[in-house]
Parts: sequence; structure tokens; C-alpha cells
Amino acid sequence: MPPADLRAQPVPALIRTVITSYAYGHQGAPRGNALRVDARRLHNPPEDPAVRAWMLQANGLDPHVRAYVLATPGADRLIERSFNRALVLLALPDPLRVDIHVLCGGGRHRSVVVAEELAALIRAVGYGVKTEHRHIDRPVLT
Repeated sequence: MPPADLRAQPVPALIRTVITSYAYGHQGAPRGNALRVDARRLHNPPEDPAVRAWMLQANGLDPHVRAYVLATPGADRLIERSFNRALVLLALPDPLRVDIHVLCGGGRHRSVVVAEELAALIRAVGYGVKTEHRHIDRPVLT
């Protein structure tokens, strides 16, 4: 029998979804069947002269970048629509993993924010989620 402190630990949900953010402009896009979410329509922080210098050093895990991207008109709709599509796939009787690929131009800001938002929503309804950010450390593309 395991020690009492191990028995008290909550059992994590099995990983049913892997969400991968990546850049359209870098090599190494994920392969395979996946729900594809295109975040390129959202405001790209490095293109905004008011925040460009700072955003070149930041990525989508930063709360300021998150707020900036989520303030884009239509961001909430893109995330909600993608979440609802993911739920339909997760509810299918086949217990296979559901992959979600989120892309933007450079893979550092918009795709990361959307991937993390989707992961939080999917976790909140009880599914195990893993996120991967393929190009978060790559240089910003011009």
C-alpha cells in the first residue's frame, strides 16, 4: 500500500488533448490529423509600433501579451468556436487523442495565447491537456 501522503494526491485527468502552437513562417509544423486553429487574424504584437520593442522580448506566456492578443476583436469568438469544435471531437465514443494545432505567423505570441486559452477551457471541463509551443523561442519574423 502506498504511503498516506501519496494516496491523498488527486489523480490527474488522462491526457486526451495535445495542443501545439507553431509558426506558419518557421519550418517544423506539426503533422497528422488535427483540429487546426488559425490565429493569424488576431493583432500581432510585434507589428504594433507602440509595443513592438517590448513585445520582441516577450512571448504568449506573458500576461501582457495575453491581454494584448485577447483584446483583438473576434479573439473570444475564435477561441469559443475552437473550444466547441474540440468538445465535439472529445465527446466521440472513440477514446483516441484529439490534437489541436494553433498557428500564427511567428509562433511566439498569438498561437501561444490561443493554445493556452483553449487548454484552460478544456481542462475546466475535465479533460487532460498537454500544450507544446514549437516556435516560442525562435526569432520574431519580419
